[in-house]
Amino acid sequence: METIAAGQGFPLHTRKDGETVTRTSAWTAPGCHNGCGIKIHTDDQGNVTKIEGDEATPFNQGRLCARCFAVPDALAADDRLLYPLKRAREDRGKDKFERITWDEAYDLIEATFNDIKEKYGAESVIFQQGTGRDITPYITRLSWSFGSPNFGGVGQSGDSCYLPRIAGMVGTLGGFWLADYSQQFVDRFDNPEWRAPGVIFNVGVNLLVSNSDGVMGYWMVECLKRGSKLINVDPKITWLSSRADLVLRPRPGTDGALAMGMINYLIENDLYDKDFVDKWCYGFEQLAERAKEYPLSKVAAITWLAEDDIVRATRMIVEDGPAALQWGLAADSSNAEAVPAAHAMQTVFQITGNVDVPGGMIMPTDILPGGYAGGWGRELISQEQLAKKIGIKKYPMYAFATPYTESEEVLKVLESGEPYELHACWNQTMNPISCMAPEPERVLRAFQKLDFFVDVTPYMTPTTMALADVVLPVCLFPERNGVALTTGSQRAAAMVKVTEPRGESKSDQQINLELGKRFNPKGWPWDTVEEMFTEMIKPTGYTFEELCEVSPVLPAFQYRKYEKGLLRPDGQPGFNTSTGRIELWCGMFQSIGQDPLPYYEEVRPGPLATPDLYEKYPLILTTGVRRWTTFHSEHRNMPRMRAIVKEPLAQMNPADAEKYGVKDNDIVELYNNNGKAHMRLRVTPEIMEGNIQTDHAWWFPEGDPEDLYGVMDVNVNNLCEYDCGKHGFGTNIKAQLCAVRKYEE
Repeated sequence: METIAAGQGFPLHTRKDGETVTRTSAWTAPGCHNGCGIKIHTDDQGNVTKIEGDEATPFNQGRLCARCFAVPDALAADDRLLYPLKRAREDRGKDKFERITWDEAYDLIEATFNDIKEKYGAESVIFQQGTGRDITPYITRLSWSFGSPNFGGVGQSGDSCYLPRIAGMVGTLGGFWLADYSQQFVDRFDNPEWRAPGVIFNVGVNLLVSNSDGVMGYWMVECLKRGSKLINVDPKITWLSSRADLVLRPRPGTDGALAMGMINYLIENDLYDKDFVDKWCYGFEQLAERAKEYPLSKVAAITWLAEDDIVRATRMIVEDGPAALQWGLAADSSNAEAVPAAHAMQTVFQITGNVDVPGGMIMPTDILPGGYAGGWGRELISQEQLAKKIGIKKYPMYAFATPYTESEEVLKVLESGEPYELHACWNQTMNPISCMAPEPERVLRAFQKLDFFVDVTPYMTPTTMALADVVLPVCLFPERNGVALTTGSQRAAAMVKVTEPRGESKSDQQINLELGKRFNPKGWPWDTVEEMFTEMIKPTGYTFEELCEVSPVLPAFQYRKYEKGLLRPDGQPGFNTSTGRIELWCGMFQSIGQDPLPYYEEVRPGPLATPDLYEKYPLILTTGVRRWTTFHSEHRNMPRMRAIVKEPLAQMNPADAEKYGVKDNDIVELYNNNGKAHMRLRVTPEIMEGNIQTDHAWWFPEGDPEDLYGVMDVNVNNLCEYDCGKHGFGTNIKAQLCAVRKYEE
């Protein structure tokens, strides 16, 4: 693989004002998906004194968010876990942990897991993680080397973060595609091959706050400065809406209907790219027939958008191109049928020829083919064991499209013991009770049935307090070496240790390596994590030590790879699909019993699908508003972050507030037939009428541990339920129904 060392010529260590300054990357723990380049200042005692952005990293070019600046607070936090802990199973939920040694912890885990394996089979132990970041390769390897096919565990219904979009793209395009912001070039916006998109179609994400697919908000801003037009598709008025050329505010969960209407308009009016479709697309005639089911009048009624606005958006994609699609989590989690919605949305850009062209949709070269997001170490588990993976009979795509298990199916197995019982859980980088699990009380009850629960975490969380029998303390990223591998810009970047871990905490990777050696020594042949990192990044041509000196490393990039035979294993022109073309009619979907064409299915529950329920609960609830101060359930214990956002907030339109008798700053109760949650109300015209938007993942570290830090009282997931789509991917947690009333404390 040809790679480019973007950090060549920038020293790893420098001295400034009597301190050492080290170039590294910020990923986790704590941290988001981005892996931004940073410079950490340390004094002669090794204390972190300052963090600033690394202008030599093309990805963020010196820019940082508030969470990075708060890392010194995270390192010094009084509530960090510094030593292994254990407690008796009967004391779950009680603050009765006792300190033990690492050897005692490992001995207990090894003996218990192996005893369960011998009695019930390795599949009876589940290994689960939260949002991926840098743990996926190591925890999949741990799971598979132990012999368990059940990686993923109980979390978000339908793995409805990122995976529905990936499933839609892999099935029809043979890979993951994203908007071209020049992120694949070292010289970024000045690269002569690149041009800014003519128009960016931004759906369900506010990139300035939430960096979907590792894409940074300033990339879009830089494109706007260079003339890109913006269509902002979001029920909420955001900063991006104020800069947009066209704002569409659809009913949450109806993006798929919007896309189908746009496809129909493109075809009816001969606005699609005929040459590209004829040469590179498969199934156009069938697509055209399906699209006839979505005339503008029908789509407008579904989406609550004006027909003229749908027409204008569609024509802008054609007339102002090249066009790029930017989409976010809302595309995955506002409708259970997120895969066909993703199929429809990407089809708009495929039939208009915006594929692997400057300023369109691109497929960055994967710097670690199959070795990161798809898991690492699949050769360590037998096909016989993989066939026992929970959920693959019901949802066949889980057998080959993802290493994960489907969350609700695991939950059902926990509850029923069918087709086999689950007895233990390894929980790493995950706080499901607080963060993403719908029906958290149900999830808590199911987990409590397990014989043994291990939590790997830097801080005590509600999940840890409620369930853990053994707790392993994780150090933070300035305290360890590592490799950052990100998706928005395919690159490998070194994470360099600059200070000693506090207490006896260890990195996630060190813990996995040490325990993996106990489970399966042949699967973990390395003596150090640095040797393990070198093995993982072998395709880059660098050792870990070399990567530290030249980080980050980017793979070389070419446009129009499909013309050059760069997308297919056989080296032939085309796409990595069964037909060699973009499959508008998808053979892979048909092979697993799913509709091969894109379609829209009404949100359930919702105004059209369940009108009686909508009359009772007349507000559409969108959960998971993003804040600059937090990454999901992290950062709640950091004073300067809490000073900015002190408590969970709900936002609604002034007309709705007046209608339901609530006022700005009230404590309100949100409720529906699933449950209730309490939040502080903010009344703002930013929110469209009929919609209420809330924070998620709140808990109070200063609260009572044995009340699980107050998590259940403020957990908006009480109002959500498990309900994934036909493919097993997608959910509707951003388009639930609810009502609101003032809460008298």
